[in-house]
Amino acid sequence: MRPIPAISAICLCLGACAADRGDYPSLRPRAVESAADDAAGSDAASLEPVVKDEALDRQVAALADQVRSAANAFDEAMRRERPAVLAARGAENGSGAWIAGQAALATLDARRGALLWPLADLEQLAIDRAGAGQQPYPALTVAIDEARQADSAAAAQLAEIDAMLEPADGG
Repeated sequence: MRPIPAISAICLCLGACAADRGDYPSLRPRAVESAADDAAGSDAASLEPVVKDEALDRQVAALADQVRSAANAFDEAMRRERPAVLAARGAENGSGAWIAGQAALATLDARRGALLWPLADLEQLAIDRAGAGQQPYPALTVAIDEARQADSAAAAQLAEIDAMLEPADGG
């Protein structure tokens, strides 16, 4: 078999594959997809003023107060419990100092948990607004950001102090 007729045969077969064989849908974006892209890229929704919601303002204020109170309680507990954790540093597993350090960590963890409840409630309010197709509410957004910052700070302090309570035997 000579190579030129074989190549010609392959080209003829490939050419037949390229022929239009029917009415297939286009691969271009559909009108609905184009409209969604246009809406996502536009600032029309953000230009509309957010309607003041007194009930939501009261909820946000109450939850923000809970966050501040929980953050203050965590800070106070950190000041109070830190010496017990420091005293347990390097203590043997199961020793009195180690147990006191573990109890101090449990107290701190519970105080941090008190921060998470109002944060979750704030985030749920934002989720509910988004689900209803409403714009983000500025006071709610600020309260969520502040609550997340308070939780991040508490988590970082808790991780730092938890690392101090490594047993002397390494396990």
